[in-house]
Amino acid sequence: MEFHEKLQKLRAEEGLTQEELAEKLYVSRTAVSKWESGRGYPSIDSLKTIAKHFHVTIDELIGTEEIVTLAEEDKKESVKKHTFLLCGILDCLTILLLFLPVFGNGGTGHVSSVSVSALTEISRWLQIVFIIVLALTVINGFFMIIFNSLEKPVWIRHRLVTGMALSILGTMLFMLAKQPYAGFFYLCILLVKGFLLLKSQ
Repeated sequence: MEFHEKLQKLRAEEGLTQEELAEKLYVSRTAVSKWESGRGYPSIDSLKTIAKHFHVTIDELIGTEEIVTLAEEDKKESVKKHTFLLCGILDCLTILLLFLPVFGNGGTGHVSSVSVSALTEISRWLQIVFIIVLALTVINGFFMIIFNSLEKPVWIRHRLVTGMALSILGTMLFMLAKQPYAGFFYLCILLVKGFLLLKSQ
């Protein structure tokens, strides 16, 4: 008997609905439904909770091959979670561009390095656009970190797509505005995020 069949049997023996079992295990009803239909396995922590609730051992719940599959899935989820956290932190690091003197400020035949707030050789509107893009990237990274800790995969994916789009926009914006150091900073963040995401697949 496979895990999903054992779980159905144990739940039926206690006379619980999927929703009632989900409440006792502190998971969603969708998760219980997925486990019972054989479309996935619980995390190792959830498996321990299930075993404790039904007063059985983990060995009684799941076979050797299923344990290997579960461990592999758990490892993949852990890698993805860390990747998303790093992507959020990288987005938050763009706040440094508000303070670092990486913007070129020309004038009287002399170019100086200044922070974005001290730029005088560009239009006020362009300076505001710079600050908005930086602020949006930082806010996106902050929310990504929060959603990652709350384990909200759909929201994390939205923040991830938004973060990549903002990194591309920032790179293009700073390069077109002839601010190569700020553009290179954004490009490095974009490349690191891309590398992390490819590696986590």
